[in-house]
Amino acid sequence: MAGAAARHAPAPGAGVKPFTPEKAKEIVMSLQQPAVFCNMVDDWPALHWNTKYLSAVLDAKTIQFRIGLKTMDLVPQFETRCSYVEATLQEFLAWSCGQPSCLFGPFRCYEYAKYWAYADYKYIARLFEDKEEVFQDIKWSDFGFPGRSGKESTLWIGSEGANTPCHLDSYGCNLVLQVQGRIPYEESSIFSKVNVTNPDLKRFPEFRNATAHVVTLSPGQVLLVPRHWWHYVEAIDPVTVSINSWIELDADHKARVEEAITRTLVCAIKSAENPSDADLWLNPTEVEATSHDINLQYLNSAVSAYFKCQKENVSEQTHPSSIGAEKTPSASCKKRKRQVDTEPEGCKLLTHEAGFSRVKAEKLQKISFGPHLIQVLPQSQETSSMGAGAVESDYRDLTHENEGGHFGKLHCPRKQLVMSNDCETPANQMDSDGSPNASQTALSTNDLLDCLVNPHVISLVAQLLLERTRI
Repeated sequence: MAGAAARHAPAPGAGVKPFTPEKAKEIVMSLQQPAVFCNMVDDWPALHWNTKYLSAVLDAKTIQFRIGLKTMDLVPQFETRCSYVEATLQEFLAWSCGQPSCLFGPFRCYEYAKYWAYADYKYIARLFEDKEEVFQDIKWSDFGFPGRSGKESTLWIGSEGANTPCHLDSYGCNLVLQVQGRIPYEESSIFSKVNVTNPDLKRFPEFRNATAHVVTLSPGQVLLVPRHWWHYVEAIDPVTVSINSWIELDADHKARVEEAITRTLVCAIKSAENPSDADLWLNPTEVEATSHDINLQYLNSAVSAYFKCQKENVSEQTHPSSIGAEKTPSASCKKRKRQVDTEPEGCKLLTHEAGFSRVKAEKLQKISFGPHLIQVLPQSQETSSMGAGAVESDYRDLTHENEGGHFGKLHCPRKQLVMSNDCETPANQMDSDGSPNASQTALSTNDLLDCLVNPHVISLVAQLLLERTRI
């Protein structure tokens, strides 16, 4: 490989793993709480994907870094509050090491002591499109997903303090491999307005009831984030590298219908505004809004996929396939993300199964935690071996907090429509008797959208739409 470091051979004896692919998949698909796999990826060449190696592979290729302040604010640093630069990994490393050359590069305006940089959510398939051989350095087949490699994965590179605000993934469950440095775990979907590292308990008093599960993810460990668990990530070492992949689930199809409805509403209404009055409803990483025709095509595709999945499930129940058979994974879908205002909030229903099937329950009883599968315990039960750092809370904990209109940001799971749905009048806009100030009663487009894309409303519309289509 031109300009790249030598490829690494597996260590002797590294092929012996604590779980077979079938058992690992059973755990991933059944476990309803976060856990860390150990000693499962010792023979993966991707374990050598540190920033020095990656900078040699990418050579002079530039990537986008998100820049944020190392401050302790009550408000999370959402993407519209950050700056962006295009830089090579060599320039990033020079900046993170304090080398004089960075004084003239793209990071020259950002003092390392005051800022963090995050090359987050980079599709490996796009990043290494001219070096497809590196896709095989990542072997999710060891977790029971044959054919899944770096092509269906994403790369994250950050400096100390780089973070993604508390959120949950709309779709799938998440497997995260730590390569370099340590992170108290993360990645994206519906974002909370609560800064979990410095919560505003006056504004969000219910957050006191949230249960924190804390883990420091170290190199070689793989974290399982179950579907619809809130999570936050922050880099705690000078440089960190992570690789993740979202595993598709049947329940994702309903979520995609809801996303398509939200996208259609937001784009139609925001595009009708006077351009001179437009706010930052598109995230900085977006190019343009999709047209109404394209959005309807996406909606129809989502509805069709929903019914196709239902039909296949009925067929499988009638004619069960062999145990452990792998479904063909759908294309990795981290849809485009748009923002309605400078304070991103959620825009669609958070669906969460109250329980799981008898089959899953029986499988879960067979799962035993130990040195190779570490349970991420609530903070009060946390063991010293798990370290400290990020906060993860069960969907149900923060949903109660958000029922008053404090939903976070929507992702599909990471790239997609973003809308606010806080239908409450802010405290500073209320008179002493609790009624809105006369000067603040003029409703805006965003006020209308806040109500239209309320998760409960979108869920009801999706259900009615599916029932109409079924008829």
